[in-house]
Amino acid sequence: MLNVVRTLTAALLVLAGPNADPVRDQQQWVLDALNVERAWSVTKGEGVTVAVVDSAVDGEVKELKGRVTAGPDMTSGAVAREVSPGRHGTAMAGLIAGSGEDDGFTGVAPGARILSLPLVTDEEPTMVTPAPDQGRPSESPLARALRYAANHGAQVVSMSIGSYGPLRSEREAVSYALGKGVVLVAAVGNDGQTDYARKEGTSYWSFPAGYPGVIGVAATDKQGRRATFSSDNLSVLVAAPGVGVPVVKRESGYEVSQGTSSAAALVAGVAALIKSRYPKMRPEQVAQALSSSAKGRPAAGYDDRTGFGVVDAGAALNAAERLTGAKRSVVPGMEHFGEGEDSPVPARPGPDPIRLALYGGGVLVALVAFCGAIIMLNQRKE
Repeated sequence: MLNVVRTLTAALLVLAGPNADPVRDQQQWVLDALNVERAWSVTKGEGVTVAVVDSAVDGEVKELKGRVTAGPDMTSGAVAREVSPGRHGTAMAGLIAGSGEDDGFTGVAPGARILSLPLVTDEEPTMVTPAPDQGRPSESPLARALRYAANHGAQVVSMSIGSYGPLRSEREAVSYALGKGVVLVAAVGNDGQTDYARKEGTSYWSFPAGYPGVIGVAATDKQGRRATFSSDNLSVLVAAPGVGVPVVKRESGYEVSQGTSSAAALVAGVAALIKSRYPKMRPEQVAQALSSSAKGRPAAGYDDRTGFGVVDAGAALNAAERLTGAKRSVVPGMEHFGEGEDSPVPARPGPDPIRLALYGGGVLVALVAFCGAIIMLNQRKE
């Protein structure tokens, strides 16, 4: 089965010339859309490492300097080789953990660290037709990356990548990482305007977003509406800005991104905030905190375009707090279904002690009477 991994940013466009507003002003709408500054009053992601499975991250960018650990090239297996920093991975890392150094770009979790796990190049490969899982015994590059991240201290993995068709080794690696408590976030894809999507009313599933337990993220515009290019299928859990999102460039400067890539990186940053505050929170609880607190929820509560709505970082932290300290709630007037006086302890199984005593006493009396009658009969015969 041909399984080509691709990045999921539709475009990276250079910001306007030297007279453009400072980058913080350009990105403010994104921070506002995610309600990030409210969350920053609680945490900025300190103590959390986010693995960026993408092209290699440029650790010399001023907003990332000193906070990027370069992992091995995930495409080469046991062979070690030099990997050049990539445009896409650097942009995604900045969205997650940009420090704002010298009035520069600020990520959603500016206190977090980045573990760069190179998996793709910045050149967009040809898309392939979905194919069924052939059950390959060998481990895919993504599977290696997930296991490496889980074994090297990552609490969150950001995957702004995708391929068509699931692989057994990846499913197993996803399960392994989730079992280690790692939150997995992935872009759902940019196939919303393909001929297939128009004809069928749904998009091809993209993996790893399609694997159970992975938080699939769709893209929205400045108005919170689903971006037309964003894939729509049941892999979508939540949404985040993915149209006109400023990002850092390699070496220096900034540009604008379009795609579910950016949306996924932003949500990975929010997940890092939650894990910073509640490090022992399980991945499924993080997903619940993100989805239950999302804003702009569809009228039906959920749809396959924006999932449960746009992530709200401040509300997600509040939801996480409720989940970690969750106690059994009782509807007023319905105490007999919940809290209240304990019911009597049930009787031990077996014979009733009182009845057993009465029965035993009766048997004893009968036995005494019987023996007495025998003695009296013997005396008469004499």
